[in-house]
Amino acid sequence: MDGNGRWAQQQGLPRLEGHRRGARSVREVVRAARRLGLQALTLYAFSEQNWERPLEEVQGLMQLLHDYVIDERTEILENGIRLQAIGNISRLPEYVLRPLSSLIAESAHNQDMVLSLALSYGGQESLADAMQKLARDAAQGTLDPEQIRDEDLTARLKTAGLPQVDLMIRTSGEQRTSNFLLWESTHARFYATSVLWPDFGKADLLAALSVYRTQDLPEDLPEPPQTDRGEDKPGSGSDV
Repeated sequence: MDGNGRWAQQQGLPRLEGHRRGARSVREVVRAARRLGLQALTLYAFSEQNWERPLEEVQGLMQLLHDYVIDERTEILENGIRLQAIGNISRLPEYVLRPLSSLIAESAHNQDMVLSLALSYGGQESLADAMQKLARDAAQGTLDPEQIRDEDLTARLKTAGLPQVDLMIRTSGEQRTSNFLLWESTHARFYATSVLWPDFGKADLLAALSVYRTQDLPEDLPEPPQTDRGEDKPGSGSDV
C-alpha cells in the first residue's frame, strides 16, 4: 500500500495525513473485497524496515493501527471476517497488541474472508523464521532432512493455511515486491498501478481484478459488479 507520503506531499500536508487518508482506503478496499466474495486479502501495513522511520511517524502509524482495530471491530465480527496478523507482532506496543490479539481471537471462527495484516513483516525474515523451525525439528529428530519438501516450509510460515497468492497489487507506480510474501507469491500475477494508495478504492480494485480475470480465469465467470469511484466510501454503512 504505497504512496501515502507522496500523496501528503502533493497535498501540502504532513506525512501522517497521508497515512490517515490511506487508512480510509483500507476500509473501502476491505469492504469491497468482502462484498466481491474474495477468499483472502493480505495488506502490507508495516514492514520490519518501517521501524527505522522517524519516531513521530512510527508512533502515528501505531495509533492509526490501534484506531483501525477498535473502529472496525464490529464490522469484522458481524461480516464473517477472520482477522489475523503475520509478522513479528511482538514488537508492537502493548496498546496496539492487546486489542489486536483480542479481535484475532474473537474472529477466529469466522469463515467468509480472511483479512491478514502484515505487521512488522518481511518476506525474507519470514522465510528465515520458517527455516529455523525446520532446523529445530530436524535436530530434534521429528523431521528427516532428506525428506523435507516445499509443503514442510509452507506449513511453518505465518501464512500457513492461506491460499497461495493469486494477485499482488502494487500502488504508486512501483514495480518492486519490496520483500512481501516472497514464497507465497511465486505464481502470482503482479499488477502495478500509478494510483497512490490514499486514492485507491473499489473501482481500482475492480480494475485490477478485471485484468487478472481476463488473463487467468475461465471465460464463463460472471462479470464483477460495476461501480463508480465514489460508491461505498468509508462511512457509507456498517456492512463490510
